[in-house]
Order: sequence, then structure tokens, then C-alpha cells
Amino acid sequence: MNKLIKIAITGPESTGKSMLAKQLASYYHALWVPEYARHYLQQLSRNYTFDDILHIARQQQKSQQAFEKLSTGLLFSDTELLVTKIWCEVKYGRCHKWIDENLQQQNFDLYLLTNIDLPWEYDEQREHPHQREMLFGLYRQALEKYRCPFTIISGSGEQRLRNAVEAMDKLMKKR
Repeated sequence: MNKLIKIAITGPESTGKSMLAKQLASYYHALWVPEYARHYLQQLSRNYTFDDILHIARQQQKSQQAFEKLSTGLLFSDTELLVTKIWCEVKYGRCHKWIDENLQQQNFDLYLLTNIDLPWEYDEQREHPHQREMLFGLYRQALEKYRCPFTIISGSGEQRLRNAVEAMDKLMKKR
């Protein structure tokens, strides 16, 4: 039986993570784990809190585990715990211990770090249009700190997808 290959799509807000996850899943005829935070925040009738981020992280992890049981071959994840860690630290200056502990247990085969070369698009859930470079740097530093295999995905439209497919092809050749 082949080992499930898990790919995390990560990076700052408004860098096309959801679109790329859907496109890659379609291209490879695979499943993708949607971002729980977006759904949760849309249903929330108040401003989110520090503890809401922990709830989001736990639910994202549960969703990840459920999709792993359903998947064979490849699985793409539209977010992962690094996103909640950086979000928590930027917003509140600290992070939940549970997120830190579980982040170190993640075992993605490749992280696709989406570059900030796409125009920022307004969305009521997006908060940092003027901090994109800083946020991208935080993602890159964290991936390096945790020694996660990653590739930066740049370009727009079809070129962005082609660049991600190229990174995937390199990973598959190693297997």
C-alpha cells in the first residue's frame, strides 16, 4: 500500500491558498481539506477571540484527520496549524500551547508557501493588507525553523498552478 502524500498550502491571507488547493485537487483527482476558519468566522455573530483561534485549530486538525482516513495517494490541505500559530501571534502576541505542540507533530510531505505577488483582495475576514511582506517573512522563517520541506509558489492564474504542479512533480520523482 502506498503512503498518503500530504501537501499543505500555507501563507499570508489573500495569496490564493484556497484556489490553489482546489485546483491541485482537481488536477490530481485528489481530495482537499477546506479551511475551517472561514466557515466558522462566517457563522460567528461577534468578533472572534483568542480562544476562538484554538477552537478553529482543533477543528481544522479533526478535519485533516478525517480526510486522511478517506484519502489515497494525495491529499491537499487548504491550511494547517502554522496558519493558526502565526495568526494568533500576530493578533494577540502569543499562541496557545496546544497549537505549538501539535504544529510540531504535523507531518506534511511538502508545504507550498504562496507568495504575496497576487494583488490583495478585500474580504471582511482579512485584516493585514499592509503587512504582507512581514507576514510572508514569518511564514518562511517558521518553515525554516521547523525544517519543513517547502517551495514558494509565485505567479498568477495558470502560471501559479503550473508552478505548483512543477513542485509536486519534483516531489513525486523523489518517491
